[in-house]
Amino acid sequence: MIERIFIEQGMKKIQLEEYMKKNLNRAGFTGLQMVKTPLVTRIVLRVARPGLAIGKGGQNIRTLTEEIGKRFGIDNPQIEIQDIKTPALDSRATVDKMVELIERGYSWKSVVFKTTRDIKEAGAQGVEMLLKGKLSGKGGRKRKHRVIDGYMKKAGDQVKLVDTAKASAYPKAGAIGITLSIIRPEIVFPDKVNIAAIIKERKNAEKAAIEKATAEAEKAEAKKETSEEKETKEKAVEVKEKTKKEDKEKKDEKAAAGKKEKASEKKSEKKEKTKSGKEHEKKKKEEKAVKKPGEKHGKGEKKAAKKPEKEKKEKVEKKSEKKGKK
Repeated sequence: MIERIFIEQGMKKIQLEEYMKKNLNRAGFTGLQMVKTPLVTRIVLRVARPGLAIGKGGQNIRTLTEEIGKRFGIDNPQIEIQDIKTPALDSRATVDKMVELIERGYSWKSVVFKTTRDIKEAGAQGVEMLLKGKLSGKGGRKRKHRVIDGYMKKAGDQVKLVDTAKASAYPKAGAIGITLSIIRPEIVFPDKVNIAAIIKERKNAEKAAIEKATAEAEKAEAKKETSEEKETKEKAVEVKEKTKKEDKEKKDEKAAAGKKEKASEKKSEKKEKTKSGKEHEKKKKEEKAVKKPGEKHGKGEKKAAKKPEKEKKEKVEKKSEKKGKK
């Protein structure tokens, strides 16, 4: 039958837990978890003080793995130690601590109230502690004492979310049974509604929505401003380009007008030069016509003056020759 296999596995786990509790009582052992794989069976131990569980150079873990393999017939056991971050919120660890203190001789009342205070300071939603047995002392009857603080769930399927642990202490007067129930701070019950938290969340959501709307409006305004700035910049650029074009056109017109003026001035100068040259030539001609041969002038005029003198000499020589012949 398959049921027998599951029962055997459960019994093996209980025996292993008892064995670990005996060996790792000082380390604050609270429980274990077994995970089977094809190669190795992984055993995770929850411990309040991992240093004591590991030992010097991991000696305790080595001895434990060897004994587990021999006693319980587990193939390739591999022990992993998991540290409990807040032992005050672990019911098993706190109950074991209470048992140890009561057995040492501390008053159960002081132990109970100190542990409840520590649990509440750690951030638990609720604590319930029930003590039964020899509480009054020697010769007294058994009594029941209950301490509760905060919210506690006792009925329905949600009781599984409550962390409970039981233990029994054996002081000199007689046995005392302790049951401890703790609701951790991260646990959320579906039927429990915190109105203050819901109102707070709604207010925060409204604030966030308002802030979002204002941020979006500011962004839109900024975008508008940027678009307006772009338009103004583009307009300014267009105006600058237009002014540049107009300036260029004006400069070109001025340059063309200057060129035309220069050309007209050159033409007028040429005309004046030609006119003055013609007038000068006319004057020279007139002067040549007016001047007499005996007057001192240039080379041409001197030659013209010398010709009549030669003619006169020739005439005189001819006359003298004629007279001599006669």
